[in-house]
Amino acid sequence: MTTANKITIARILLIPVFVMMAIYYGRSVQAGDPQVWERWVAVAIFVIAAASDGIDGYIARRYNQRSKLGVILDPIADKGLLVAGIITLSVSNWDYEFPVWFPVLVIARDLIVVLGAVVLHFLNGSVRVRASLAGKCATALQMVALVLVMLQLNFFTYHAHLGSMPWTIRFLDLPIWLAGIFTAISGFGYIMDGVAQLHDRGHGDPARHDQSVTETVVKSEKEEEVHDSRE
Repeated sequence: MTTANKITIARILLIPVFVMMAIYYGRSVQAGDPQVWERWVAVAIFVIAAASDGIDGYIARRYNQRSKLGVILDPIADKGLLVAGIITLSVSNWDYEFPVWFPVLVIARDLIVVLGAVVLHFLNGSVRVRASLAGKCATALQMVALVLVMLQLNFFTYHAHLGSMPWTIRFLDLPIWLAGIFTAISGFGYIMDGVAQLHDRGHGDPARHDQSVTETVVKSEKEEEVHDSRE
């Protein structure tokens, strides 16, 4: 196994350790006795895991250690760390947590991408996954929001009233909403790209579908005739 793959596997193994320390800190907050060192350990583990992504990539390129295993493991480690962090900081009782809609949106978009790729592979026999600008911005903003929440950097809290309804906005709400908007936009873009790939193969055109069915039937009949003549 290459050094790059070993680093990637180590990054995957750090994910449950990060989750554990984040949950321990949340429980200490809930008990009214915050153990700040637990939060900083969780932050340090996350930083080390995130930094290892660049290290294993550099080693793979510099020493020609690219491999099929690395191609599979690297995105699993990256997405696993990001999603695990978002989910954990949504349910861990930290002073500030992600709103429930945010992890739901992130997971829903990723599921749509995966299921769409499966459908395209089943119907088209191939899948073209093109990284979009919105997708890259969404990932970057998700990471920024996650880091800010881990550091609990809430620079201001604004209280107002919308009619008779109290309304509160915090600084940490802003990067989360920004990440959520780009996540939704990128998800819609992936859906449209998948639909376009289906139409390119004629799956959205009834006439081409009927023609394909007819050609299949004719081909089947010819094969039967050949088989009967041989008998």
